Amino acid sequence: MDDVKDNSPLITDDNKSEEIIYIPREAPALHKWEEVRDLYYVYIKDQHDRDKIKQAYEFVLQHHQGQKRKSGEPYIHHLIEVAYILAKLQAGPATIIGGLLHDVVEDTEVEVSDIRHMFGSDVARLVDAVTKIQRLKLSKRSETDFVYEDHRKIFLGMAKDIRVIIIKLADRLHNLRTLSWLSRERQIAISKETLEVFVPIAHRLGIYNVKSEMEDLCLKYLEYPKYQEIMQMIEQRTKNRQKSLDDLKKRIADIIFENKIPFRLESRIKSIYSIYKKMYLKDHAFDEIFDIMAIRIITKTELNCYEILGIIHATYKPLPGRFKDYIAMPKPNMYQSLHTTIMSGDGQAYEVQIRTEAMDEIAEGGVAAHWRYKEGTNYDPRIEQREIEEKLHWFRDFVGVSENLSDDAKEYMDTLTRDIFDANVYVFTPKGKVVELPTGATPLDFAYKIHTGVGDSAVGALVNNALVPLNTVLKTGDIVEIKTSKTSNGPNEGWLNIAVTQSARAHIRKALQKKNSELMRSDHITRGKQSCIDAFHDRGIEEEEMLSLINSNKVFNEFHVNNLDDLFVAISNRNPVPGAIIDFLNIKAKPKVLPVRGLSAKATDHTPVHVQGAGKVAINLGNCCTPIPGDDIVGYITKGKGITVHRVSCPNIAKAGQRLIDVYWNEDLGIQNYPVDIAVICDDRPGLLVEIMGVLSAQKIPISQINAKLHIPTMTATISATIQVSDAHRLHDIFVVIKQISDVRDVVRVFH
Repeated sequence: MDDVKDNSPLITDDNKSEEIIYIPREAPALHKWEEVRDLYYVYIKDQHDRDKIKQAYEFVLQHHQGQKRKSGEPYIHHLIEVAYILAKLQAGPATIIGGLLHDVVEDTEVEVSDIRHMFGSDVARLVDAVTKIQRLKLSKRSETDFVYEDHRKIFLGMAKDIRVIIIKLADRLHNLRTLSWLSRERQIAISKETLEVFVPIAHRLGIYNVKSEMEDLCLKYLEYPKYQEIMQMIEQRTKNRQKSLDDLKKRIADIIFENKIPFRLESRIKSIYSIYKKMYLKDHAFDEIFDIMAIRIITKTELNCYEILGIIHATYKPLPGRFKDYIAMPKPNMYQSLHTTIMSGDGQAYEVQIRTEAMDEIAEGGVAAHWRYKEGTNYDPRIEQREIEEKLHWFRDFVGVSENLSDDAKEYMDTLTRDIFDANVYVFTPKGKVVELPTGATPLDFAYKIHTGVGDSAVGALVNNALVPLNTVLKTGDIVEIKTSKTSNGPNEGWLNIAVTQSARAHIRKALQKKNSELMRSDHITRGKQSCIDAFHDRGIEEEEMLSLINSNKVFNEFHVNNLDDLFVAISNRNPVPGAIIDFLNIKAKPKVLPVRGLSAKATDHTPVHVQGAGKVAINLGNCCTPIPGDDIVGYITKGKGITVHRVSCPNIAKAGQRLIDVYWNEDLGIQNYPVDIAVICDDRPGLLVEIMGVLSAQKIPISQINAKLHIPTMTATISATIQVSDAHRLHDIFVVIKQISDVRDVVRVFH
């Protein structure tokens, strides 16, 4: 990309250019490879590991030769700086090597298989994971959904291995340090992405130094005037209060020394971004921020911490409401310290932080300090990952959300932001385990955070030993116990109004879908069974006999189901219809007892219609209305041609008068097919005719002829067909199935 011009205007969130702001280019300090080596030599003693790291350096030195950054400096400087940051965090050999190699697959001809061959499968997995994230180029598209998707993929890549996160943080930190060489557009885009993706991770991992520097650098490129203003105010305050701070430090050192407590003392200045948030996001004046300058006391034991706190409070007046005990209740990133704000002798307010050496290491380096590389311990990255998930509950949730949540990128990012990154309510289980929840969370959210089964079977909750409703809002310090029942009806729609965490709501929706699915299946079984009962009853077969006929593997195999319930569900969905099963089983209807009208001339066994009192005559089915068994019919006496059978509703016999005669269907005839003319009225669309033919074929309905006619300008169509069916019940079932096809308006029988 083009280098940035020094007179690029500041682009704010509302996309309006303010006055022209000059952001000077600053060349960050460059470290030599020997300085990186000196750092990791302190804690990596194994010569084989040292040699592998050196081999990786020489490998990238060769393969990135000739490549330059936007600043014009050799690309290898970026990799040295990434390795330096990792070595400062005392990362292991594989992580440092992964940091050195993290761009080699993306920017050179080297393949992951080459890395596996030279440096082993563990390093290859790290480089492969980082490379996949690298290929997710920061989206230049403005659509929010695309940005969500980019961020989701980055998080998914980092969730698989904590070391991938550490490498990416080191890579991003150095890129921010050299951001002045990119275009203004890229400066803003990368700064925003850092605040949305990488800073929350660094914060939750407790890597304070990395997180704080990232925030300050992002603020510099997003809000440069405010960044400069805060820097000037900090400089002025420290200048005005330096003597007051020095006097306070000396007095505190004297009283601790008098009590013979081991300690060391240092001071710190609050980060620019932290002050920015208090001033511009929480609307505090600069003079109202008491912890801009703080004294940090590092001692030996927890007991020493509380002893020093008592001495300080006995000497200086503490400000009410400003005491925080993070030793008894650590932050989610494992941060531990005592915080108090006191008034010095000259009336100035200062924050005092008290912690042990071990706490100080974790406060500065977070998870990287706690799990820093230790030689001779049979290091296993998979065990380390499990330990981190167990120790850092939020990281376990992060991994769980990344593995189990839907592919909806916005839902994923909303869940991470609300349920994990913004979680600031800390409650306890009865056994003292801390559970982190977002503001507004309820016992129902707590239950699902413990386990899905606990949430699904929750019936009530005890908060601080008092029975409360599941919609009670929890606050930090509450002790929560969930009451469950094996006979619980489980989640209901109302629970979606109680739970606030996306993860709990997702579990509730999943349980409701399962419950609804089970209810729907039960309803389908009932309706399918009743359809069979009705169809078989019309043929003189009662329920018990019907069940014995269809409950067979022969039927199941023919209609591609596994059991009787599955068959009933299929019948409820009209695939197959009961008539298809009757046809397949070749079931003959049992004869009905009909009233005798005069002399009877019974038809032969293969004659479909009986005529009462007509003797032996020729009987034909009318072509005009194509009657089939199950239709209401009547006979029409023709001259010299016997009797023609019509449907009662046939318009051709409307004025027949005395020439009509009673007829009825031969119940002993058994199953056979009859032609029926039908018309499908529909809206025209491509593929509709093929779809209708496919449905008829699936229902095993023979088609004698079929054609379609388009009606302009209505763009409707009529599909005419002659099909073969056994009776009116079967025809009705077919009509129901065809009407379920999209764009079909109606299906009717045709009179000619």
